[in-house]
Formats: sequence, structure tokens, C-alpha cells
Amino acid sequence: MSKFAWLKDYREIEMDIIYLENNLERTKKHLDRFVSGDLQNVKLTAESDGAKLEEHIERIEWELAYKMNDLHDIKRMVQKFEQVDHQILYGRYIEGKTFDEIADDIGYSKGTVYNKHAALMKTIGYLDELSV
Repeated sequence: MSKFAWLKDYREIEMDIIYLENNLERTKKHLDRFVSGDLQNVKLTAESDGAKLEEHIERIEWELAYKMNDLHDIKRMVQKFEQVDHQILYGRYIEGKTFDEIADDIGYSKGTVYNKHAALMKTIGYLDELSV
């Protein structure tokens, strides 16, 4: 396992959260159609999808909370890393900082931060190829 596996995990969890938030929004809108929209006069049976929407929303909300906790745990873990490499990646991909901002934070020049970042991306790409 790569020492930067956390970045891949973080990105995957971020994508999962985006999908879950979208799914939750769509499901809530669908439920709203049954409650006060164009489907409010539709008779629902216990087995129908419409009758199970509230349970489905609960499951999505639970999974979303679980993923958000995972994301928080990764952030907390990476903040403990003292290596410059991790500080650069954390600043860039988790905090969304510019290279200038990262350079100010860690006391390096913007060029050094940019070059270290480029080298890290090559290393991570190489490690990903090895693990396939």
C-alpha cells in the first residue's frame, strides 16, 4: 500500500458523498411528489416503491453520515503527518489551497512547492501503476 493511499481514499469518498447527496435530493423530491405533488392521489401498497421511499431516504442519510465521518477521519489522520509531502497534498486537495498559500504555510517558495507537488504526482501515478 502506498504511503499516499489516503489521497486516493479521500477522493473516492468525496465522489461517493457527491453521488449520495444527489441521490438523497432526487429521492426526497420523488417522495414530495407522493405527499403534495402530482402523485398524491396514487394509492400505494406496502410493496410499492413509493411506500418505501422514507426507508430509502433513511438508508441514504445513514450512508452519507458514515461517508462524511470517514472523510473527517482521513482529514484528522493526515493533519497529524508532519512530512512536507503530506502537508502539500493536504493543502492542495483537502483544503483547496493554491501553491502560494501552501508555500506561505510551510515556509517554502512557491516554485519549490510546485516542483514537489509535480514529483509527488509522478510518484503517486507510478505507485498506482505498480498496484494494478
